[in-house]
Amino acid sequence: MSSVLVADPIDICALDSYNSDFKDAVAFRNYNNAANASQARVQNHYRNMRSNQTLGFLKKMEEKYYSFDKCEMSVWEAFDCLGGYVDASDPDTENPNLLHMLQTAEAIRKAGYPDWMQLTGLLHDLGKIMYLWGTEEDGQVGTANGSQWALGGDTWVLGAAMPTEGIVFPEFNQLNPDMANPEYNTKFGIYSEGIGMKNLHYAFGHDEYMYRMLVHNKSKLPEEALMMVRLHSCYAWHTGKNYRHFMSEDDKKLEELVLKFNSFDLYTKSDETPDVEALRPYYQSLIDKYCPGKLRW
Repeated sequence: MSSVLVADPIDICALDSYNSDFKDAVAFRNYNNAANASQARVQNHYRNMRSNQTLGFLKKMEEKYYSFDKCEMSVWEAFDCLGGYVDASDPDTENPNLLHMLQTAEAIRKAGYPDWMQLTGLLHDLGKIMYLWGTEEDGQVGTANGSQWALGGDTWVLGAAMPTEGIVFPEFNQLNPDMANPEYNTKFGIYSEGIGMKNLHYAFGHDEYMYRMLVHNKSKLPEEALMMVRLHSCYAWHTGKNYRHFMSEDDKKLEELVLKFNSFDLYTKSDETPDVEALRPYYQSLIDKYCPGKLRW
C-alpha cells in the first residue's frame, strides 16, 4: 500500500455544526462509574485482556485467522451475522454493533465527508464477526455474557512497556506476562525509534483482523481508511498520547485523521435506532464501489 494520504484533506470542524444532537462528551468512556450496571462486565473484560494479550497470543491468532479460510460472504451478509452482537467492553451503549456502525456512518455522511470515510464508519467494527469462529480459550465467545477479550476493547502496543497513564485500567498492566520479560518491558522493547505505527504489533481484536481482511481482499478503500480501521481502538496512542517515540513523520497526519474518525465513532452513540432497511440501498452502493462481491473471511 502507498503511504501517500488522500489529496483532499478532511476537516473535523464540520462536526460542530450538528454536534448539538450528540450526548455530552463527559457521558462517554466513563470506566469508573459505580452506578453503571455494565461496570463489572467492563472491568472483567479489561482484566482478561491484560492477563492474556501477549505477543505469543497474537502469533496464535495470526495463525488461526490470517489465511482467511473461514468462509466467503458479502459485507452485508456479515452485517446480518453481527446484527445482535453487543460489545462487552463498551460502557456507553447496549445497542447491537450494527446499529452503532450505522450511527457512525450516518454522522460522517451528514457532516459531508467523502463516501470512503462513510463506508469506513460502517465497516470499522465488523471484525467482531470473529465471534463466529471463536472459543472461550481464545477470548472470542461473542455473547453478552461470554468472553470477548480478543474481540473488542482498547488496544495497546505489544512487545514494549505498557503505558501507566492514558490507558484504561492501568492497574491491570501487572497481570500481563510479557511485562515480566525484559525483552518486552522497556520503552522501546523489540522496536526502534521512529519505526512507524504501521510497523508495530497491537493487542489482537476486531481492528487488526478487519484491517488485515480488507488488505487481503484487495479493498479499494484508501490507505488512511484502512489505518482508521486498524488504529481506532488504540486510545493509548491517539488519545493518551503514548508511543510518541515510535511515530514517523507520516504518523502525525495519521493521528489527526484517526482522531477525526473517532469523534464520529464515539460521540454518535445514542438510543436512536437507525432504519437499517431504509439505509441499506445507499450503503450497498458504497460496498459495491469499494468492497464488492463475496469476500474471504
